[in-house]
Amino acid sequence: MADGERAAAMVRAEGVRKRFRRTEVLKGIDLEVRSGEVLCLIGPSGSGKSTLLRCVNHLERIDDGRIYVDGELIGYRERGDALHELHEREVCRQRSAIGMVFQRFNLFPHMTALENVIEAPIRVRHDAKADATERATALLARVGLTHKAHAYPSELSGGQQQRVAIARALAMRPKLMLFDEPTSALDPELVGEVLAVMRALADDGMTMIVVTHEMAFAREAGHRIAFMDDGVIVESGAPREMLSHPEHARTRAFLSRLLTHPIT
Repeated sequence: MADGERAAAMVRAEGVRKRFRRTEVLKGIDLEVRSGEVLCLIGPSGSGKSTLLRCVNHLERIDDGRIYVDGELIGYRERGDALHELHEREVCRQRSAIGMVFQRFNLFPHMTALENVIEAPIRVRHDAKADATERATALLARVGLTHKAHAYPSELSGGQQQRVAIARALAMRPKLMLFDEPTSALDPELVGEVLAVMRALADDGMTMIVVTHEMAFAREAGHRIAFMDDGVIVESGAPREMLSHPEHARTRAFLSRLLTHPIT
């Protein structure tokens, strides 16, 4: 594949395989996400969705294939046909451009919301504290939490903590955002406030890969849905078409279990 073709995609996975001991979790994944696109990954538990997401920023090492973000090979340097893993410092540099929001919020409990958001820009990007604080304040306003800047995680609801986690990821000025079921640990009444922030990011043109079971979000904010099962991408397509008229029996079976009424 030509370098220009790789550079045209924000994310490109080529033949990605991942094993945990004898279990092959990813079985030759080929995937492309264009700049500004929101891709929603759906599928049953254990299908490989979260593992694929973690491979994109090299939280998991791949066993075969290649992953490129903005044209740059992630986690490895290629010499001839061989891959050599990058030094951790180089991996951290790559990760700094890839924001990730997890199921659990992973905030530092001894830091306020504002302190959580400024920590990485100061320590990793070496931003001046005043600059990091100004940006963090703006980001907390963006996620609707100006009034909680000096609150500790224990004083925040789950939805508020997740919104702080999103602001923290955005503070690093990422070119790509990864969301690993960001609402699955939330009480139902708190899900909407997090999805609203994610919809606003999508509207602003942020490239996003979202592992989710929130089909309304996938339909409204996603540009494309990919259905994964048993370590492969079974099919992908435009949200309304995928949700209303899936081609494969596995996709239809999954959606029939997940959806209580048709999405039109």
